[in-house]
Amino acid sequence: MSSLRVAVEPEHDPHVVGAVSDAGAELVPLDHAQILVWLGGPDGFPELPDSVEWVALSTAGIERFVDAGVLDDRRVWTNASGFYAQGCAEHALALLLAGTRQVVASARSRWAKDTVDPAVRTLRGATVVILGAGGIGRALTPMLAACGASVIAVNRSGRQVDGADLTLPASKTDEALTLADHVVLAAPDTAETRHVINDRTLALLKPHSWVVNVARGPLIDQEALYRALVGGVIAGAGLDVTDPEPPSLDDPLFSLDNVVITPHVANPAGRLTTEMAPFLAENLRRFAAGDDLISQVEVGRGY
Repeated sequence: MSSLRVAVEPEHDPHVVGAVSDAGAELVPLDHAQILVWLGGPDGFPELPDSVEWVALSTAGIERFVDAGVLDDRRVWTNASGFYAQGCAEHALALLLAGTRQVVASARSRWAKDTVDPAVRTLRGATVVILGAGGIGRALTPMLAACGASVIAVNRSGRQVDGADLTLPASKTDEALTLADHVVLAAPDTAETRHVINDRTLALLKPHSWVVNVARGPLIDQEALYRALVGGVIAGAGLDVTDPEPPSLDDPLFSLDNVVITPHVANPAGRLTTEMAPFLAENLRRFAAGDDLISQVEVGRGY
């Protein structure tokens, strides 16, 4: 393991540097590295020397790197998909409960019991659809089950998600939505997932449904969402991401009592490298052993 040479850029983070040390690897300048751990965004991404065999990105969503043309097919790339799953799953559950238990409406009123009380719902016996049931979905499923909800997981392949009551391929998204009481979005932002929630798919939901997004803003057609919220097509929305992001201060969603918006904090920046470090150390061990890496990117797909 001591032969592994790792560069950490654009700055040395103590948690990441500690993970490199824990894995028995050597911290070196980029010019001498086999591995680059990149903690920044696509802006300022360096020209890579031929010696770099693997680039470890610190974000789960890498569409900005794809758009910037950073990825190539000359080396292995990994993202942080699944590294932050537990925290994002907690946040998704918090947003869903804030909506269904009418915490949002209560916080914006002064003891409006007559209007709030009839709208309170429970997750017990409810069906929650998770669109894009990868790492976040796998972490969220037992949390929802503990609340008494049934889970329908939707992923690209339709491969069974442990703990889910039903797993469907993405081609059957419409079928899943017709069965849903509530929907959680946890998918990557790709051409296939862009505006997966739109006027047509919102109409498949129920008037008591809440839509929660802890993934990427472009998964939702935000104008269609606004129409559904004011028109009573669905009950509400919990958003940790928006499109555009950040939203303008006069975005009409802020004016609605059935919407809660948090400022992209499901995976707070202050904990990013803390959460990433053990996964990085494991991937360094796997790289040294010639094993498959966690969260390896399919360059052609962009995730």
